[in-house]
Amino acid sequence: MTIAKHIEAVAIAIIAVAAAASMATASVPKAVAHADTSAEAVTTHVVYVSAKRLSAAEKAAL
Repeated sequence: MTIAKHIEAVAIAIIAVAAAASMATASVPKAVAHADTSAEAVTTHVVYVSAKRLSAAEKAAL
């Protein structure tokens, strides 16, 4: 009967233990693990968007 009264606390404790275990066993990504990478090794992705802007009349038509 005691567990039935405190089922919410038991569920929260189980979730907390599962979250802690998941954080403890998670692997670190390669980019974070090797923080000594130089700026030359990092590539920056650039996206170019080429489109004309809509006029006020065209926006109103939408």
